[in-house]
Amino acid sequence: MKDSGAGDGRVRVLLVDDQTLVRAGFRAMLESESDIAVVGEAGDGDEAVRAAVELLPTVVLMDVRMPGVDGLEATRRIAADPRLSEVKVIILTTFDVDDYVYGALKAGASGFLVKDTEPAELIHGVRVVARGDALLAPSVTRRLIAEFATQARQQIPEARLNSLTDREREVLSLVAQGMSNDELAAHLVVSPATAKTHISRILTKLNARDRAQLVVIGYEAGLVKPGWLG
Repeated sequence: MKDSGAGDGRVRVLLVDDQTLVRAGFRAMLESESDIAVVGEAGDGDEAVRAAVELLPTVVLMDVRMPGVDGLEATRRIAADPRLSEVKVIILTTFDVDDYVYGALKAGASGFLVKDTEPAELIHGVRVVARGDALLAPSVTRRLIAEFATQARQQIPEARLNSLTDREREVLSLVAQGMSNDELAAHLVVSPATAKTHISRILTKLNARDRAQLVVIGYEAGLVKPGWLG
């Protein structure tokens, strides 16, 4: 099912869930906001990819567990399609820490929301991802570090990190810890614009889709160590 497109600057959202009532609930929450428009719905992964190509949403709210093509595979297909390079995916999970977290980030997801999240958190999450930030709850970030720290310690940083300056490596490690642009700026004692410029250069050099992909690269290259988040 699709709606007429929103070409007025609003955040365009595609809802993907195999349960009609769940989609209706999310639609009601999101459409209460003047800066967000639900432009379509899909009931499975195949339909989601087709709808993304047709509607070019800003953000896809993607259920992870669906019959047929699941949310992970649909996310992977969206991330791999050059026509959808600007489309961001938020994975909807039943639990904030489950087996899908790392796989979804690897597949190209920009973040996670729990299905029973408060309306204000859902709306905030959509806006955060729409502006290009990663949406990673502290519990998710800590679990990523805990699960992959041992593996990361044994790895030699990827060769592609050689293209980064020392400052850019530092910025990458801070992004991997979940810092926002403002937090980066305060930590580095630079302006938010300078922090954003650093991140843009890192994204280009590493050919990364967004900040969430930088988080994955930071973990895999061993730039984040256990206990850094306290």
